[in-house]
Amino acid sequence: MKKKMALPRVGFLGTGWIGRHRMQAIALSGEAEVAAIADPCEENAREAAKLAPEAVLVEDLDALLELDLDAVVIATPSAGHCYQALRALDRGLAVFCQKPLGRNAEEAQLVVHAARSMNRLLGVDFSYRFADGIMKIHQLVSSGEIGQVYAADLTFHNAYGPDKPWFYDPELSGGGCLIDLGSHLVDLALWFFGYPEVRSVSSSIFAGGERLKTGSGKVEDYAVVSLVLEEGHAVRLACSWNVSAGRDAVIESSFYGTRGGVSFKNVQGSFYDFVAERFRGTASETISSPPDEWGGRCAVAWARQLRLGKGAFDPQAEHLVRVAQVLDQAYGR
Repeated sequence: MKKKMALPRVGFLGTGWIGRHRMQAIALSGEAEVAAIADPCEENAREAAKLAPEAVLVEDLDALLELDLDAVVIATPSAGHCYQALRALDRGLAVFCQKPLGRNAEEAQLVVHAARSMNRLLGVDFSYRFADGIMKIHQLVSSGEIGQVYAADLTFHNAYGPDKPWFYDPELSGGGCLIDLGSHLVDLALWFFGYPEVRSVSSSIFAGGERLKTGSGKVEDYAVVSLVLEEGHAVRLACSWNVSAGRDAVIESSFYGTRGGVSFKNVQGSFYDFVAERFRGTASETISSPPDEWGGRCAVAWARQLRLGKGAFDPQAEHLVRVAQVLDQAYGR
């Protein structure tokens, strides 16, 4: 009988709601073993342990790095992402990190450079790519079925703001709604257009209804960003916290081509349910609809790549720097 290969042993740093959700998705997938959990919040650690009762509970990253692990999943506040990822990579571990990878492009570049140098797999949780509707419209765009795509509008308005104080400290977060929500939009836009050069980036950024001033110590709660890509294609991004959206959230990504269009949008303000449509003139066709358990697919895809590729560096990680560079340009830094 053929011997069953051991699964990659993964440690989880940070097990708040999103950390537990990604941990559960990976555990249920069978792609990796949840071997260890570290969280300074005892309540979070206890809740995570219920999902993976065989995992070892340790205090912090230092303790995780002393264990026999193959990889670490990081779901901590943004200020720690770069440092924590660098330490894990330096120990030869693969890394899956919540976005943003860094608070700016310099931090993102440091992590990607380290992953390349150590030949370790690096992934970031740009989870919307793995929603069924996004995957279907990406296939339509990349196959040329809607013709030459020349424009895109992407929106993420959240009628609430984050409930953790660190989100509102630019030194800890790297920014407000733009780096929090807009990073997803920038990632999707660059991915759909095949990571072209970006000719120009312009933005209008607000805090409390007024233009955000550099050095104010505040973070933005509304941002509009316009990109002009190398072929002249136009991309408009808009995102916000605490906006009067008339519903919990407005999330939409639309792409327009010479032979039609496609759109991915949330249903009745939901953060989780989406429909995708294909447009031909005034006619529309639904190509994806709820239910769709998409939230953990990005983490599972990373775990599968870890299992099959044994954790080697994936050059696709270089694109993470491109996303961070566009965000830096939008912030004027």
